[in-house]
Amino acid sequence: MSEQSADANYQGVWGNRIGFGKKSALLMIDFMQGYTTEGAPLFAPGVVSAVAESVELLASARHHGISVVHTNIRYHPGHFADGGIWVKKAPVMKDMVEGNPLAAFCTEVLPLANEVVITKQYASAFFGSSLAPMLHAMGVDTVVLAGCSTSGCIRATAVDAVQHGFRTIVVRECVGDRHPAPHEANLFDIDSKYGDVVSKREAMSKFKEQ
Repeated sequence: MSEQSADANYQGVWGNRIGFGKKSALLMIDFMQGYTTEGAPLFAPGVVSAVAESVELLASARHHGISVVHTNIRYHPGHFADGGIWVKKAPVMKDMVEGNPLAAFCTEVLPLANEVVITKQYASAFFGSSLAPMLHAMGVDTVVLAGCSTSGCIRATAVDAVQHGFRTIVVRECVGDRHPAPHEANLFDIDSKYGDVVSKREAMSKFKEQ
């Protein structure tokens, strides 16, 4: 194994910038109260800060006419068959059923009545959903990601986004995880290989230009 730093090892090989295209959509990934409620199994301090930071990002997107799509997770509470092997690997996800307060959206970033909500069972917002064809039909060429968790649904959605032909942008302050190590490692990977990790200020500036 190389003794170089990851930055040095990747330099000149990975890390090309893709930038924003002509039309963006903001994807608000799984901002549910299970991640922000202290004592809950999924509680992640990094998500608490991501929610707080995303309030301004969301307001900016709405102000500038950027399409906003929210995602949440729901399972059938009787048998969880729609969760397949995933809920066996991660039984903590069984909290995500209708009527459980932990499955409700964070109140700071609630969807508006005219904003699409994609309900999913797996990590990627694109897997098994109508998200990609909907965005293509809208003329969207850039997806901007906020939400949680960085190492799970953000990474999976980022990888699928580029595979579906979208420029992929992750807003650093507006994504979070339960521990800094996987958070930073996955931001490094996404920025190197799948999209651009940018500041909230840069993302909001690009919203203004569109």
